Amino acid sequence: MIIIGEKLNSTLKAVRPAMADKDEATIVKLAKTQYEAGASYIDLNAAMMGENEIETLEWLTNLMHKVLPDVPLAFDSPDENAIKKALEINKNPNPMVNSVTAEKERFDAMAPVLKEFKPAIVALCMDDTGMPETADDRFKIADRLINDLVKLGLKHSDIYIDPMIRPIGTGSHYGNVAIETIRGVKQKFPEVHVTAGLSNISFGLPGRKVINQVFMVSCMNAGMDSAILDPLDKKLMTLLYACEAILGVDDYCVNWLTKYREDALEF
Repeated sequence: MIIIGEKLNSTLKAVRPAMADKDEATIVKLAKTQYEAGASYIDLNAAMMGENEIETLEWLTNLMHKVLPDVPLAFDSPDENAIKKALEINKNPNPMVNSVTAEKERFDAMAPVLKEFKPAIVALCMDDTGMPETADDRFKIADRLINDLVKLGLKHSDIYIDPMIRPIGTGSHYGNVAIETIRGVKQKFPEVHVTAGLSNISFGLPGRKVINQVFMVSCMNAGMDSAILDPLDKKLMTLLYACEAILGVDDYCVNWLTKYREDALEF
């Protein structure tokens, strides 16, 4: 499972002041603990810094160069200029961009950056008509995005389709819509990855952690092989490792046994 650690995000009230104050100690602790807990990528989002977004993203990137030089970074911004600057200075391996959509203006703005740097890319199932209601419509957008990104020189294995998770509290069908979209993408494009911000599914509901956990297992069973999540949630990570073992992703349960010996599991 490719885990994108979500904690260094300026939309989080506990993180935004640390970015604004350039509090290295807080940022480094969040980055290192996520990596140590199993994050494959560290997501960097400075979008809430407003006119200081590019400067803050540059500072975050350089800080990661010093403390986690071998860990891939996911640059998270709707601004192609911020993404381009981050990719220009990035020294860590295998960078990711989060994200692009099939909206013409947004795709066209990001296309030159993707063509030049060829990073991994999170592609959201949304176009100029908005966020589709059905799995079929989302799959059509995913299909178009994959083909357009390949034309820019990206490989299937560089593409991470996000089915766009919507809260089940606003529509009881949204869980199944996401799951069926995941299944459709993986059946037609087995080398393409599928990722998602899992916690969106439970927005506005009590007991969110339980809903998120069950949803993650359901999505993994449909073929999801990446997730944007909190790797510090020990229970969630325990279920992730268990699901990998059951699905045969973890050969001979080696990773499960390793995590057990490391006391990284919660029962």
